[in-house]
Amino acid sequence: MTKSGYPYPPDEFDVAVPGGAPVGVHRAPRSGWSSAWPFLLVAVVCAAVAWGGITLLSGGDDPAEAQGGASPSVSASGSGAPSASPSADPSGQPSAEPSASPSAPAADYPGDPAAADMAAAIGVYNDSGQAGVANTIATNLASAGFTGTINPGNAGDANAPAVDAFAENIVLYGPGRADTASAVAEALGIPAANMQESAEVGAHPTEAVQVFIATPPAG
Repeated sequence: MTKSGYPYPPDEFDVAVPGGAPVGVHRAPRSGWSSAWPFLLVAVVCAAVAWGGITLLSGGDDPAEAQGGASPSVSASGSGAPSASPSADPSGQPSAEPSASPSAPAADYPGDPAAADMAAAIGVYNDSGQAGVANTIATNLASAGFTGTINPGNAGDANAPAVDAFAENIVLYGPGRADTASAVAEALGIPAANMQESAEVGAHPTEAVQVFIATPPAG
């Protein structure tokens, strides 16, 4: 555009500078970088400030941990785990042995109760001072499977064993009658220590086993 066709009045930008050109005509245009770098600088400064704030609040720890991230070093064992575990041999395999051996029989009778002569004659003699005890014992023996003659009596009877030597319930038996006597003692709950072989009982005409009751059975 020529100066003669310029429609605006002169101003400070029309003042000539050394070289003869107006002030505003030859101003160099601004580049794109000169417009963008202030925004990039602000973004970098904000990021640095944010990182420093997170680090300060977390006490210098990893920010991922400060935000509740799970730690990979958590112990796998819990306090509620079972306290007992199967024992293992040196190879690491569980032991096949039972934790406890079967308990021994409570009574070590001189004979085998399973081999008893259940038809043998038995004498029952009461010295407890309580009436009817001999009959109760006889009933108990019959309920236990003894099918032979069971003679209930008293300690003063002619066929009764000598009572002076006994203060506890006793089972007396003749030679060869240990199995039957053991079955009688087992049925009445009399311990093996209270069993005796007796030549007197062996000589009895009918009774193979005699039971002397000094204390009535419980119940």
